[in-house]
Amino acid sequence: MPIYEYRCDKCRRTTSVLTTRISEKVEAICAHCGGKKMSRLMSRFAMPRSEESRMDSLADPSKMGDVDENDPKSVGRMMKRMGKEMGDEFSGPEFDEAVEEIESGGGLGDEGSGEDDL
Repeated sequence: MPIYEYRCDKCRRTTSVLTTRISEKVEAICAHCGGKKMSRLMSRFAMPRSEESRMDSLADPSKMGDVDENDPKSVGRMMKRMGKEMGDEFSGPEFDEAVEEIESGGGLGDEGSGEDDL
């Protein structure tokens, strides 16, 4: 039985829909807000990885070479890469909102001033 994932155009959250057969037409409804305008997502290939393996990948210095800690957009890109690496634990609207705030220059230093309180 296939499982399809859809993203709600209203709340941007993901809903999984189980079907009894591939040929079945699916009318996806958001499980979170009840929205009916849904976009089907490309399924991820599942490959089990340990947390240690994911952390090792994130610690690889070659993946951090392009990060400029003084550039909010650069920090946002790094956060998105980390989110993808960590999987479902770092997905969802709250994470996306936090990254958008960082990319816009908010949330860094003291009220966005860029200075650290030491």
